Amino acid sequence: MSSDPRPFVASVVAAQVLVQIGAFALPALLPGYIDRWHLTKIEAGWLIGIFFAAYVAAVPVLVALTDRIPARRVYATGAALTALSHLGFALFADGFWSGLLLRAVAGVGWAGAYMPGLKVIADRLEGTTQSRAVSWHAAGVGIAGASSFVVAGLLEAVSGPRAAFLFGGIAALAALAIAWTVMPATSPPRKDTHALLDFRPVFRNRAAMAWIAGYTVHTWELAALRAWGVTFLTATAARLGAPTWMPGATVLFTAAGFVGIVVSVTGNETAQKHGRARVVLWAMTAAAGLSVLAGWTTSVSLILATALVLLWNAAIYLDSSALTAGTVQAAEPGLRGATMGLHSMAGYTGGFLGPLGVGLMLDLAGDNALGWGLGFGHLAVVTLTGLVILRRLAR
Repeated sequence: MSSDPRPFVASVVAAQVLVQIGAFALPALLPGYIDRWHLTKIEAGWLIGIFFAAYVAAVPVLVALTDRIPARRVYATGAALTALSHLGFALFADGFWSGLLLRAVAGVGWAGAYMPGLKVIADRLEGTTQSRAVSWHAAGVGIAGASSFVVAGLLEAVSGPRAAFLFGGIAALAALAIAWTVMPATSPPRKDTHALLDFRPVFRNRAAMAWIAGYTVHTWELAALRAWGVTFLTATAARLGAPTWMPGATVLFTAAGFVGIVVSVTGNETAQKHGRARVVLWAMTAAAGLSVLAGWTTSVSLILATALVLLWNAAIYLDSSALTAGTVQAAEPGLRGATMGLHSMAGYTGGFLGPLGVGLMLDLAGDNALGWGLGFGHLAVVTLTGLVILRRLAR
């Protein structure tokens, strides 16, 4: 690699944007699929959550393999599975079970692309350059996640919901081509002979485990909001009416995502100046408070509901890059793949539970202020519990 790492980092980030661009098409279009497939709220939660569950099952093997074989091979497999899942959803999904299977394939695909792509960057860089590259990688993923909402909404409006998934599949194939071109064909030298799925050395690393605990509840909360945010705003607009000047829910959530990207990068820079632990404390405390308030606004005001959702989303993103950079820097070099694998596995376990928890509360209490208040509000308990665990491990 040349002395200037920017072209390499930019290429990997571009691939991540393309492989991720279709990831949130289903959350963006969820209100329509709930009606079209006659889904209960818990079934809708499963369709979102199974992505994370499949990720959790696959990521420890796929990421740990990058300590043994070139990450490019793992990434190519992940991108190919992502393309297969999106194209299959566009062409064959016709109900809950077929959708569930294809969403699970998407989760395995993301397991092969997300952390392996990040590890390629981490293995080539060190110090402040590494931390900033990790932050920009997170920003690229955030750009794709934010854009996927508005892209899905626009494509649905023009050509129907299947077009959004077709686009995601084609983009994933483009990501595969970029990654195969720029990623190293060799794996980094191994410095350890631990078994493939032996995470005991990682569990002994208290500093890494502290950041992993924080990332777990971060992803739990973020996945819940991403899964149900568009549905919440759509339901609130249907209940209260929407001003003519107000954009649709998918556009609003895209705006929330882009705000989150800026907050995430800013949060990582702030963490380098003031300390990660302090930034994480600010972010998690604010997010917990906003989650308690947001759901109840569905019977009060659409503008207030939108404002609180945007603020809550920003608070969640504030510590996103800081948590991942903390895990990367706390990892032992020879165990970086295993550490990042456990980081993702724990985080996406939270991502699986978050959408299910909201869906369960809505089925129990109804699509009303109580249901949304409990659906979003219970996440405060999760967030604050994670914060306590993080601070105890970090001592």
